[in-house]
Amino acid sequence: MSKKDYYEVLGVSKDASEADIKKAFRKLAVKYHPDKNRDNPEEAEKKFKEINEAYGILSDKTKRAQYDRFGPDAFQGGGAGGFDGFSQSGFGGFGQDFSGFGDIFDSFFGGGRSRQQNGPQRGADLRYDIDISFRQAVFGTEMEITVPKEDTCDHCHGNGAEPGSNIGTCPDCHGTGQQRVVQNTPFGQMVNVRTCTRCGGSGKIIEKKCKKCHSAGNVKVRKKIQIRVPAGVDDGARLRVAGEGEPGSHGGGHGDLYVYIFVRKDDRFVRRGNDIISQQTISFTQAALGSTIRVETMDGKIDLKIPAGTQTGTLFRIKGKGVPYLGSKDRRGDHHVQVNIAVPRRLNNRQKELLREFGIAGGEDWITEDDEKADKKEKKTKKEGFWDKLTKFIREKFIGYSRFAAGI
Repeated sequence: MSKKDYYEVLGVSKDASEADIKKAFRKLAVKYHPDKNRDNPEEAEKKFKEINEAYGILSDKTKRAQYDRFGPDAFQGGGAGGFDGFSQSGFGGFGQDFSGFGDIFDSFFGGGRSRQQNGPQRGADLRYDIDISFRQAVFGTEMEITVPKEDTCDHCHGNGAEPGSNIGTCPDCHGTGQQRVVQNTPFGQMVNVRTCTRCGGSGKIIEKKCKKCHSAGNVKVRKKIQIRVPAGVDDGARLRVAGEGEPGSHGGGHGDLYVYIFVRKDDRFVRRGNDIISQQTISFTQAALGSTIRVETMDGKIDLKIPAGTQTGTLFRIKGKGVPYLGSKDRRGDHHVQVNIAVPRRLNNRQKELLREFGIAGGEDWITEDDEKADKKEKKTKKEGFWDKLTKFIREKFIGYSRFAAGI
């Protein structure tokens, strides 16, 4: 496929990622599969050669770098390891590594990667979520959790056989766990290796199956596991407990257990990194004159000095009383106390008088609520005096007229 643009063949840009290149190859390989192009097999075969040659270059970092620098000329003379033609026994012209094509050929020819899959398989990882308190997150804790999972059968120790019964070699696969099947394809003969249908890939035939796991080798359990949450852990953190996941197969090891930690909110404290912030309300006089107050920290109550003239919203830092740094209990953040000044809602007469004097001494022009009430009362008195006069005038006139009419 000389002088053709490999990126163009796969329909990707020159800055495409490895995942994009693989995705494009898969799509084109399925599109030009011979079974889907029976009306024009020659053209499909030609196109299939092109996309495989392009993928063989662009999927290899070294070859891709050479191609980007020198173009197709870098692989003249077979350097690309492309198709030289088909032999009757299979893909005789393949010079490149097709380990990345396994899933494509699985869909074409029925499981060409079974040799890899029948080897030792590591068990699946598990996830378990826990809720802890704010204090537990700060200082760490140990706890026991119960995890529902599959584990190795303790009756047969994972071999699937009843204790004392015989375990023989599978006669169909001769203990390999795999069967070789020859298939005729448009490309010639393909040797397909698949899981042995008789032994299920174990390579063994069990004389008497385990009564507990029924030869599965694994059973469902609720396993109790002791975990240690380190001091300073944050919300959403993940702990890895090695070997506590699902059991493997064909001799593979266990997966891991991942414990996700969620920290409950605290009514008094808020975390910011390794610092803690809390709110403290003080009185007007404490803020004005200064005071020493007791504040709550993660280590208990301590004294905090409030200087005279403190304004609302002021932050006071208490060093070393915050959250420990992960892996270093001796190193901690700080605790910040934000003070809020409470203004009294009700005052007695003596308090009002003192505050008024305080304001006047500071040069303030005071008009108090009591002053406003007195002013309203005075205005009301003046207003009532006018009406009193008017009423009196009318009454006198009315009485005089009544007497005249009566002849008195």
